[in-house]
Amino acid sequence: MNNHDQHKIPILSFYSGGGFMDMGFEKAGFEIVWTNEVDDVFIKLHAAGITSWRKARGNGIKAEIFNTKSITDITSEKIIEEAFPLEMPKDFGIIGGPPCQDFSMNGNLKGFNGERGKLTVIFFDKILDLRPTFFVMENVTGLTKSSSTKEHLTKLLNRVEKEYFVDHKTLNALDFGVPQFRERVFFIGIRKDKFNDEFRTDSLGKWFAFPLNEQYNGAAERYKWTTTVNYGRKLTKPKGLPLELCVESCLVPTRKLKTTPNAEEYFNLHVEENKLNKIGEGETNRPSFKRLHRFKYSPTACYGNNEVHLHPYKQRRLSVRETLRIQGVEDTYVLPTALSLTKKFKMIGNGVPVPLAEAVANAVKDFITKNKII
Repeated sequence: MNNHDQHKIPILSFYSGGGFMDMGFEKAGFEIVWTNEVDDVFIKLHAAGITSWRKARGNGIKAEIFNTKSITDITSEKIIEEAFPLEMPKDFGIIGGPPCQDFSMNGNLKGFNGERGKLTVIFFDKILDLRPTFFVMENVTGLTKSSSTKEHLTKLLNRVEKEYFVDHKTLNALDFGVPQFRERVFFIGIRKDKFNDEFRTDSLGKWFAFPLNEQYNGAAERYKWTTTVNYGRKLTKPKGLPLELCVESCLVPTRKLKTTPNAEEYFNLHVEENKLNKIGEGETNRPSFKRLHRFKYSPTACYGNNEVHLHPYKQRRLSVRETLRIQGVEDTYVLPTALSLTKKFKMIGNGVPVPLAEAVANAVKDFITKNKII
């Protein structure tokens, strides 16, 4: 891993989880040289999933989590020593999505005082310490919406903005060809001393060219989506709906269950069948047992407490493979069957959809190339 490709910009990945954001950056031509994750099961899942995915892409570098300590306990010296044992490169990036339940609109809103909220603060501390050429941080939209966290975030960013130009934008995975309505805020920072003097930006940001996918942009409003129907109906796809934005494109047909990795892994339902039959296809405005519609996108995939969405027309929850597909993860990313199902769904739900991560990574690459940052 240490003979880095000369042309690829190295990336340090914090809070790596299943490595979905890493995959997006790797697909855009960056090189992940250091990863960090504390959850021991996520660590094993990450290594297996990314290694199999890379292998299928002709990349023989075995994936591993380089540091398994909490980010609170890792010194910047240690990170540099592990990531760049030979010499410190002139340019590198840092990416990460600090665990964000404390800012989630339906979470506990403890904000920056919560245990997880502190991880966002530490993320910015590490950036100021390590001084990467650029950084990308992903988080829930609650971080910029609730007035209490907004104020604290502004203070945090003021510190960072002494050294970095920072911009942010909320992006929806659905607008990037992923069959899931998932809004997340992305912060991009680029070190000020990397720009030439002509570059001007106001303190409000709005200088970065965030990605836009013309093909799918505004997909939630753009198409006439289907509405709830009774469970068990025969349906045909309405004309004009892109199948790739529908849950149907992610479902594994019965004939392929045996040959599709992770397709037979799902939580058993402990509910009487007649109760389940009453839940309509597309009935997702429920506190639990939300049933997806085959010809609509999935609501945000967030699988806590084993609450995984119900299959549109089968009496079961979605499988590991189906939820991976809803996150835009390719089938070559294979997880070991023996490991905890609860952890798998939690890790999958935490991730950044790969096509969205790739679009952001490409936007960063285009921007730094065009502005001769590197």
